[in-house]
Amino acid sequence: MNVTEKAQEFISESETSLYNGSFVKLSLGNYHGGDESLKNIYIKKVVIKKEPRLSLTYRYKTRDITKNHTIEESVEMLRQWLGHDFRVATLQTVDIDLSFEIHPSGKTTLKKKAVGSREAPTLSHDKHKKRLISPTGKGYLFDLKITDQQGNVFHNAQDKFRQINHYIEILSSLIREIDPGDAVRVADMGSGKGYLTFALYDYLKNVLNLNPEVTGIEFRDDLVKLCNEIAQHAGFSGLSFREGTIDQFDATGTNILIALHACDTATDDAIFKGIQAESDLIVVAPCCHKQIRRQIEKHKPENDVSFLTRHGIFLERQAEMVTDGIRALILEYFGYKTKVFEFISDAHTPKNVLIVGTKGNRSGKSQASALEKIRAAKRFFGIEYHHLERLTGI
Repeated sequence: MNVTEKAQEFISESETSLYNGSFVKLSLGNYHGGDESLKNIYIKKVVIKKEPRLSLTYRYKTRDITKNHTIEESVEMLRQWLGHDFRVATLQTVDIDLSFEIHPSGKTTLKKKAVGSREAPTLSHDKHKKRLISPTGKGYLFDLKITDQQGNVFHNAQDKFRQINHYIEILSSLIREIDPGDAVRVADMGSGKGYLTFALYDYLKNVLNLNPEVTGIEFRDDLVKLCNEIAQHAGFSGLSFREGTIDQFDATGTNILIALHACDTATDDAIFKGIQAESDLIVVAPCCHKQIRRQIEKHKPENDVSFLTRHGIFLERQAEMVTDGIRALILEYFGYKTKVFEFISDAHTPKNVLIVGTKGNRSGKSQASALEKIRAAKRFFGIEYHHLERLTGI
């Protein structure tokens, strides 16, 4: 039996399993085609809109791409690939393993192995994602008009509910890094209607089994009253909301300080509060970077990025990066390990940058390095001062 015959037998077995319901999965490897970055293809059966399809995951060196095809299309592609672009293939069904391989010597093998009864996988294309915050049994989600009384998420609140869980997923990994202890004190600056504040308290109290003291700071009195009523109704004794501004709040003893969408220099006020309190974790999502942009516009420095910053939209983006980059450097000056990454806060709003500072050890060498980088950035962009720089006095 030559290469073509063995490849055809492999394809025939695969096609039969796809139609008789015994197919489990199929993989293709040892790629020798024209795309140098492609490594493997993994194939599974799914049902989309009540129609059977094959989901093909193309694994590249730096990314995965998934495409869905009909069974007929997939079998035809398999005929084109096997023995040409791909020299190794493995099929799993409920009762056999079948492997095809063209060895470096040129020899081709087709091996079939019987297995014990193997369960066929679920064909649902839309997997139920395990969420850290479940919608059922959460009175506060009903009071916040996210769910009905039975815990069903309202159609117009689906994006908000996904945002809540995305936020908790991010914070859960950050909290694991700091080990704040059983009694954790959190300040959420500019808490608004409290969607995320309630969810964080719920996660800390009922998932991590900690004894949290969470305070939401909000300057709108009506929202403060509403949130305190909902917290009391939910029995969240460690959660409270206070009327006030970020710069008025006494953050002493705060383990975790959060400020999402604090406008312009209010983000600096929040970071400063966290630095003063020596918080274990500082998490901010800035917006409205006006203070630094005004200075760049005023001085119009001639430098290597002038060809970009002469355009308003590019200047705006550059000012955002410079503002947040200096914020990260100031955190590093005070001994914080920093991360800056993208935070999708809502399906209907732009993506935000999330700046995270995790308390570490401060050294004279690292301080000197951070300070020099801050000064160099200011010189390069024509910046007289950064608001956080003035607050901290460095």
